[in-house]
Amino acid sequence: MDFTLDEAQDELRGLAAGLLGREAAPARIEAHERSGEPYDAGLWRSLARAGLLGAVLPEEAGGAGLGPVELAVILREVGAHVAPVPVQQSLVAAMTVARYGSAAQRRALAPLAEGGLVLSAAADSGAATARRATGGGWALDGRTGVAPYAAQADRVLVPAAVDGGTGLFLVDPGTAEPLTIPLPSGEPGAVLVLDGVPAEPVGPAGDGQALRGLRHLSVAGAVATASGVLAGALALTTGYLGTRRQFGRALAEFQAVTMQIADVYIAGRALDVALWSAVWRLAEGPPEEAEADLEVGAFTAAGPALKALYTCQHLHGGIGLDVTYPLHRHFAWARHQAHLLGGAEARLDRIGALTA
Repeated sequence: MDFTLDEAQDELRGLAAGLLGREAAPARIEAHERSGEPYDAGLWRSLARAGLLGAVLPEEAGGAGLGPVELAVILREVGAHVAPVPVQQSLVAAMTVARYGSAAQRRALAPLAEGGLVLSAAADSGAATARRATGGGWALDGRTGVAPYAAQADRVLVPAAVDGGTGLFLVDPGTAEPLTIPLPSGEPGAVLVLDGVPAEPVGPAGDGQALRGLRHLSVAGAVATASGVLAGALALTTGYLGTRRQFGRALAEFQAVTMQIADVYIAGRALDVALWSAVWRLAEGPPEEAEADLEVGAFTAAGPALKALYTCQHLHGGIGLDVTYPLHRHFAWARHQAHLLGGAEARLDRIGALTA
């Protein structure tokens, strides 16, 4: 298979890379971290003006109606620049609603294209249950799993047990009690405590289709972000090795160093192959056909790719452990994506189950 991006996809990649290169530079990220704000609102608006937040929204919501491949293109650039904005969470949730939600729910996504809406999803089922409320609507009780930007979002997708199955529901986090949990990436996260919280089902409640779709897209989004994170760390490391001198030679001239950086490159290529194969299958066929590639990508992101970040740290020497040095953000984000994916061992078990 040839997973080379077509002209439109490559233009989208160039647009995202150029904007993030200008507006998510290390100095800008450092200023954001000092501000204490949950995300860079200025960068969020810039992404909206460039059409990047609307790219994967349905046309009835003012979007371009693009699919999983384009989602991966955008998130890979967000990861490469470790941009402090809720793009991954919002676009994954929006695509899930676009695929499985009602016409009214799809139209309600329109403010996201203008940067006026933030979405999140608690793909981990947590311990929420759904019940019919007075008046015939739905209400949720219990608590969610940890959801990035849950307290800052306008709507959160929450899985909940329903008689006979599991449903996916949209809730307003303002009607729940958020328990703040800082994430390894430095981004804000929260568990939502639900006590009769009003909820809208996405698709038929209890059939599990929307939840399966959310989990597929969540894995694809995490793998795409991890791919970008590793690519950004590789670029930082190769730049450092080319300029840092030891014993009168650039570090890049030492054979042991070149072998280690080659291992990082190979891990990145392996991750990319699984990523593009998985999102292509998600775009072209039934989601079930993408599961094996998604699991391989998730294992690679949570295992070999994370180990490659350790190698990047090692090759930087002492500065690689400095939390004020840009590489630290890439390492923190890689750990966070591995955490979202459940770890390498869990994904290896899933691969075994799929192939048994």
